[in-house]
Amino acid sequence: MGPIAPPPQRPPSPPDRKASGPEPNAEPSQTADETEMPLPSNPQTFFLGGLFTVSVVVIAYVASAIILPVVLAFVLKLLLQPVVRLLERMHVPRALGALLPILLVVAVLVGLVAALSGPAATWAERLPEGIPRLEAHLVVLEGPIQALQKVIQQAEAIADNPGDKGSTVSIRNGLGLTGVLFSGTRAVLDGLFTTVLVLYFLMVSGDTFLRRFVEILPRLTEKRQAVDISQQIEGDVSAYLVTITGMNAAVGIATAAAMYLCGLGDPLLWGATAFLLNYIPILGPLFGMSIFVLAGMLTFDSLLWALLPATLYFGIHLVEGETLTPMLLARRFTLNPVLVILSLVFWFWMWGVPGAILAVPVLAIVKIICDRLRPLKALGHLLEG
Repeated sequence: MGPIAPPPQRPPSPPDRKASGPEPNAEPSQTADETEMPLPSNPQTFFLGGLFTVSVVVIAYVASAIILPVVLAFVLKLLLQPVVRLLERMHVPRALGALLPILLVVAVLVGLVAALSGPAATWAERLPEGIPRLEAHLVVLEGPIQALQKVIQQAEAIADNPGDKGSTVSIRNGLGLTGVLFSGTRAVLDGLFTTVLVLYFLMVSGDTFLRRFVEILPRLTEKRQAVDISQQIEGDVSAYLVTITGMNAAVGIATAAAMYLCGLGDPLLWGATAFLLNYIPILGPLFGMSIFVLAGMLTFDSLLWALLPATLYFGIHLVEGETLTPMLLARRFTLNPVLVILSLVFWFWMWGVPGAILAVPVLAIVKIICDRLRPLKALGHLLEG
């Protein structure tokens, strides 16, 4: 009896595509990256997320007197943090290193206000006297201007012959206006004081809050994720703020020189105006254009010369906004321009001018967080430019 032959071997079964993943040459439609941008399919998740978002918006609106200074202090901390770390490497105590840049910023702001208050008041006084010059430039608006003057004359006639009731209303309105101005000034000063106070303690504390937050997270991956998000927010937003501040300073210097050369006068006032307005993307330069058109019409008799300051300002902004700034920020920030405009409108409605200034940094922080958190990657992709 000869040796028993081994049983025939079955050919190996083809590999399971679900287990081995997509083929290398598969079409993009077959390799749809659903794992990188997952969308939560549970309706309860959408409901809770929407409820949380609405709650945050309502709280930010109602408690704006408290939340706005805190958010502004946090963003300013990202701007001044490189200076504090540079001073720390030079063996300057952290308490002193946090105080020096704040004092420098406050001193610069106080100096600018003191230097610009005189020219600004002069231009405000020139505005009523320049109405005939504006009428000469804006012949098209002659009808509406005459109607406005008629309304003003009627109001003056009523004021010249007031009754007892009208007199009382006038006095009350005057007191009300004074009270509103005093209340508004006090609110601004209170907000600035709160911002400076919170900013100082944020800069002195350093990474204390981050360390405490990381300590309470249960998993190592979550700890690493929190540190990565914090580092990316600090790096990207700080780079954005430093770059924008540098470019705004360049725009301010160029605008001041251009206004001096074209004969508009008060170059420091116009340079500071261009510097501050450039912190508000899109809307700030548009408002600046209207200011320079008005200033040109109040200064020059010829319509072409009157439009020259606005034309120079537009050219400076065009070079900066369309060439230099995108070239410097393209690697870090690619935000959707439509969402940037919507963010500007929304935060301006929420918090006024400070909200418009904070709109882009807040949107960038939201995008960084969404890119790092798996359930929110789809939203981060939506914010992509």
